[in-house]
Amino acid sequence: MTILVTGATGNVGRHLVERLAAAGHPVRALTRDPAKARFPAGVEAVAGDFTDLVGMERALDGATGLHLMTTFGPKNETVPHSAQLASAALAAGVRRVSLLWNGYRGPVEEAFAALNPVELQPGEFMSNALTWAEEIREHGAVSEPFAHIGHAPVHEADIAAVAALALTTDDLAGRRIPLTGPGVVTVPDQVASIAIASGRDIRFTALDEDQGRLRMQALGYDEGAIDYVMGWRADPPEWTLRASDTIERLTGRPARTFDDWAREHADAFR
Repeated sequence: MTILVTGATGNVGRHLVERLAAAGHPVRALTRDPAKARFPAGVEAVAGDFTDLVGMERALDGATGLHLMTTFGPKNETVPHSAQLASAALAAGVRRVSLLWNGYRGPVEEAFAALNPVELQPGEFMSNALTWAEEIREHGAVSEPFAHIGHAPVHEADIAAVAALALTTDDLAGRRIPLTGPGVVTVPDQVASIAIASGRDIRFTALDEDQGRLRMQALGYDEGAIDYVMGWRADPPEWTLRASDTIERLTGRPARTFDDWAREHADAFR
């Protein structure tokens, strides 16, 4: 009953690996460099890269569950070979699949439709705030466009909790599940929470769209990614702006707040 988790060292993947392993499920964790990864005892670490179809097929061998990211890398590239991956998952005997989107449904979801996957659709990730860490550490400042728009961001561990349900029960099979957090916050609200948690004075500066684009260029994003992020920030889907109780209803525990997240990650901003 091995569960293959892709992106196993990422924001959601590492929480999912820990949760599944703690519950006693056999876990195979896919990562580019297993020697550098730190997984719980008993987790099988395997080397893999989304661009290597043969390696991905090998990682699927014997798996009965699959957690699959639909995009990867700093440029948010769509996972390639999705039709072949779906065929390999069927051939391997995979029975449960969770798919983690990146803001839109695409070819990966279409390819895996025959496996009746659970499509996890988070709005804003709380962990996106980590993109401010260097600026805060070096300058005690955050600068962002569209900061007045409030979102209901979701904690990556709560996304993992729903993914674990999808991979260990049949209760969510075939569902598309939008995931937002328990409260609506703006960027200045998030910055204030980080300031309190880290014990730092942090300045916030609102940017216009052109300034926001220049900031993303400096961070290494390509124009396609910048267009996508700016479009989402300027005109986000309405449901991402509303808090929900979905996580609590599904998992039986309250969703984590952004204040919780800020306390957990305070050291990243010091």
